Parts: sequence; structure tokens; C-alpha cells
Amino acid sequence: MQPNSFTPAAPYPLDLSVRVGCELVYQAAAEAAILVLFKPRHAQTQIIREERIHFEPALLPREFEDEHGNIVYRMTLKRGRNFLRHDAIVRVPSTREDAMRLDGIVAPHDLPPEVLRYTLPSRYADSDKMRDFAWGKFGSVPQGLERVQAICDWTHRNIEYRTGSGDPTISAWDVVQRGYGVCRDFAHVGLGLCRTFNIPARYVTGHVADIGVFDPGIPFDFHAYFEVYLAGRWQTFDARYNQPRIGRIKIASGLDAGNCAFSTIYGAVSLERFQVWAYQVDPGEVSTADPLDFSRRLDGTEALRFSSRAVR
Repeated sequence: MQPNSFTPAAPYPLDLSVRVGCELVYQAAAEAAILVLFKPRHAQTQIIREERIHFEPALLPREFEDEHGNIVYRMTLKRGRNFLRHDAIVRVPSTREDAMRLDGIVAPHDLPPEVLRYTLPSRYADSDKMRDFAWGKFGSVPQGLERVQAICDWTHRNIEYRTGSGDPTISAWDVVQRGYGVCRDFAHVGLGLCRTFNIPARYVTGHVADIGVFDPGIPFDFHAYFEVYLAGRWQTFDARYNQPRIGRIKIASGLDAGNCAFSTIYGAVSLERFQVWAYQVDPGEVSTADPLDFSRRLDGTEALRFSSRAVR
């Protein structure tokens, strides 16, 4: 089957609204360049309904699109305190993401040129070191969707999630050997194992609200997961939770975490405040002009709740 013969993704109504954003406060010893990556991208499954971006003092940001299609703000922090904030309401579908999956391997010689790089080893997804391990564990599993899910299942069961154990120097193979990590590590292991089978896979950062699931009671944070290229399109997988979600909002993607840091700083700067939020709201009652009010959340329960202005 040729790539252009796959059935395209069906359209899904964007009938839920999620308020997402972050607030960052930096203290700079002197002027310092910074790249900030916190703005979600428009896509078939997410459209920004409204947003507010605030920089203080006036930092004169320049916006550009990097080689992976991510929206990046480039600016110079001033000496002293710098305040950066992004707040948006994003429309997403109420359909669970596994309903959007299609199976179908695209052979390397048929892959689009821009996708080929996601089959290769990278700094944090050292798939070349994982080859023997991967074939021993998953070589008998049918290629495609079934193998990707088996990789997620194994990673979820065998890598322990440890809050605060993140280490920017370790790779996917290091994580497999030590047996624990954070969401970034789960993503690297999952996508690295996929690449050993010539399944293109890329690292993703974004927001995951608790829509249709119970609120676990932990602070909001950015989340890392991965996408694989099957049936001629990118599809979402998450070895950390290993549960299809509703309303996942993508910010950035790349070869690995090195392409998706929420900030990259060139200079002597310390992070003094870091807050992230992602929760479902009624757009008829909540705006980005309103202060954050988590009592107005519509998510955090197994029951799926629709707002008064849902697009049905």
C-alpha cells in the first residue's frame, strides 16, 4: 500500500474548551538571550480561541518557526526580574485520541523526506544502543500499531515514575538500564524503541488536562509524550499514562527533548517562579481576561461535561 492511499483522518468537532498557559519569572544577573517555546500550534485537533501573552518589562520578542515547525519567541531578558506569561483557551475534540488511530506501516523508501530524520538515533533517543534489546522484547510482535502499543505497555510497566528524578544528561538507554524516570524519560524510551523498527517517532511536549479522568491532585505541569508516523500521519502515544486521553494540546515536537525545552537561556539567569495550568472551562463563562480560578473547572471527573457554548 502506498502512503497516498491511506484513508485521511476524519474531522472531529472541536466541542470542548481548555484553558492552558504558564507563568515564568526569571532573575537575570545581566542581559541574556532567551528562546521561549510555550505557544500551542494550530492543528486539526486544536485551535486557539483566544490568548494573551505578556512580557514584563517590554522585552520586544521576535517570533519564528523552527525547523520542526514549533513557534519560538526570541528575546533578551533585562537585568533583574523578568516576567513571561502565556494564557489561552483552546478548542479541542471530545473524542478520545485512540479513536483517531489508523494502522499501516510506511516503508522507509516511501517516507516523506522530512519524516526520515525521525527514524534515526538522536542525543536522548539513542535507538542504536537499544536495537538488540528491542528485538529481543518486541521482535515477535506484529509491526505497526500492535508493536507500538506493546512498547508503550512494556515501558509503562517496567519504568518506575519518580517525581523529581529528571536528569538532562541521560538518554533512553540509560533510563532502561536504571529503571525509573519522569515523563520526558518515558517518552524517550518509547520513541527510541519505535525507531529501532524503522517506525518514525518524535518527542512532543504539551498540556494534558484531566478530561474524562479523575484529578490526581498533583500540581499542573507541562507533559512529554511521543508521536509515531503510521498510516501516513502522526499519531499520539503516551507511555507514562498509557491511557488514551481527551483534549491533549500540543506545544512542540522534535527529535527529542533537546528540541522542545520551554526555555533555552544564554547567560546567568535563575528561574524564580514556574506555574502551569491546563483545565477544561466553559468559554461562555471563562475568558483569559479572568484570573485563574480552578473552582470553575469542568474536568477532573470520569464524567465528560460539555459547556453551554460547546460546538456540537
